[in-house]
Amino acid sequence: MSIRIGVINVSDRASAGVYEDTPGKAAVALLREWLTSPFEVEYRVLPDEQPAIEAELRRLADDCQCALVVTTGGTGPSPRDVTPEATAAVCEKLLPGFGELMRATSLRFVPTAILSRQTAGIRGKTLIVNLPGRPKAIRENLEAVFPAIPYCIDLIGGPRLETNEAVMKTFRPKP
Repeated sequence: MSIRIGVINVSDRASAGVYEDTPGKAAVALLREWLTSPFEVEYRVLPDEQPAIEAELRRLADDCQCALVVTTGGTGPSPRDVTPEATAAVCEKLLPGFGELMRATSLRFVPTAILSRQTAGIRGKTLIVNLPGRPKAIRENLEAVFPAIPYCIDLIGGPRLETNEAVMKTFRPKP
């Protein structure tokens, strides 16, 4: 069975076709750049609707058995930003260190990083990571946390993800 990775861009406007879905595509491009393990992408663009986001996160984790699901968008303070709430609702464990590191990373670039509410959590054997909605911020944040992602997936019983060490070094403890 091949490795599956879910990517969800949460955006009212992109889901309605008002503008192109660049955030989700940026996340996929980074994964293709960094991972050497073959993988298939399960891809969706959804509006900022918590029940729809929760349902898709459950489907990707439970039915598609994705090792990793990354979301883009919906992590700000506006009333329609509900991605972290949807993530928390479907996860058995939250991993607040992901959000802490992503905000600290973003603060080096923009003072508004304190408004971001990205988080991460585990559902079964799936790691779910919320990313911001802009391609530049997606790269900055995913670069910061990705070194821990393959080992986290190891720890929860998921498939082994290998990276191109020339472009993305990951950490696994020495046996």
